[in-house]
Amino acid sequence: MYNFSYFKEKDQQAILEFIEAHPFAFLTGSTLLGEQVATQIPVILEERNGELYLQGHIMRNTDHHKAFVENPNALLVFTGPSCYISASWYSNPNTSSTWNYMSVHIGGQLTFMQEEDLKLFMRKLTLKFEKGNTQSLTYYDNLPDQFLSKMMPAIVGFEIRADKIENVFKLSQNRDEESYQNIISKLMEEGGNSASIAEEMCKRKADLFPDGAEWDASQFDS
Repeated sequence: MYNFSYFKEKDQQAILEFIEAHPFAFLTGSTLLGEQVATQIPVILEERNGELYLQGHIMRNTDHHKAFVENPNALLVFTGPSCYISASWYSNPNTSSTWNYMSVHIGGQLTFMQEEDLKLFMRKLTLKFEKGNTQSLTYYDNLPDQFLSKMMPAIVGFEIRADKIENVFKLSQNRDEESYQNIISKLMEEGGNSASIAEEMCKRKADLFPDGAEWDASQFDS
């Protein structure tokens, strides 16, 4: 992960909000022999006694489950929108192009849940993504016993205490104001993920260039 201070998000709340907005994470680890394992799963976070915990579940007896039984060291990677940045958009284009993106890495020891803890977690997980609708047929408490009796033994819940949190919010913070504004304009024209990155850049412009003219992202709404 890039270790440049100007690409780091220093606001802890902004990092937590990023995780909440992008909960489908890469869970990675390795066996004791160094064989890499990875899967993608939805994760929910909790703050307890000033510490951050990440919870999720994986299929039992898969390569990643077996690896974490051997070696509990885990890394969760949360990623947001990304886009190509052409050097032709810079005030001095005689340099390399790059890529803008946002990512949070959380490392820690993975522990597996007991059966009752897994049930509690599945209630929280289904309720969260069903947007609090306890009447939803897919909310855990509304699932048929016959289905749960087959599904629950096939999965294992886990929790990771966030021992190490790193982030890169690479949003052209190292560019001059003219280049920065031009990058925003080009990305807004492209739309999609590019426009999402441009919106993030707009939020930061006043702090990066406090003496510059006010930058209004709404002019690109069309």
